[in-house]
Amino acid sequence: MSVEVNNESGFEADETTLVRLANFIFEAMFVHPEAELSIILVDVAAMEKLHVEWMDEPGPTDVLSFPMDELRPGTAGRLTPAGMLGDVVLCPEVATSQAEAAGHSTGEELMLLTTHGILHLLGFDHAEPEEEKEMFGLQRQLLTEFLGGQAPQETTA
Repeated sequence: MSVEVNNESGFEADETTLVRLANFIFEAMFVHPEAELSIILVDVAAMEKLHVEWMDEPGPTDVLSFPMDELRPGTAGRLTPAGMLGDVVLCPEVATSQAEAAGHSTGEELMLLTTHGILHLLGFDHAEPEEEKEMFGLQRQLLTEFLGGQAPQETTA
C-alpha cells in the first residue's frame, strides 16, 4: 500500500502514525495492497481556500477528501481494485482547536480526521441519519481497534 504524507502546514505531526493508521484501515476495509493514498497537512489559509473552492463554504475546515478512482470497500474474498484512492487534506490548526474542545490530543484528532477522510474516499457519507450512524460507528470501530482500546470522541459532523 502506498501512503504518502505531505506536510505543508508547519505543524509537527506524527506522520508515521498516520501512515500506519491508513494501512490499518486499508487492511480492515479490504483495500487492494497497491492502492494509493495521499495525506496532505495544510495551514488555515490553504484549507480555507480549498473549502471555499470545492465546498462553497466560508472559512477553514478540519478535513476534506478528494476521491480519485471511486474505490469502495472490498470483502475478505474480493479486494478493491488497485488504484488511486485519493487525497485526504487535514488542517492541524483546526484539529488542535477541536481536540482541546473534545479533551484529547491533537494527534488523536488527526487520527480521527484521517479515518473520517479515508471513509469518505471509500464512499461513506453522513448526510442522512442512517448514513451518519453507519459511518461514525465504523469510524469509532476502526479507531478503537487501531488504538487497542478507546477511540477519541468524535468532533467531525
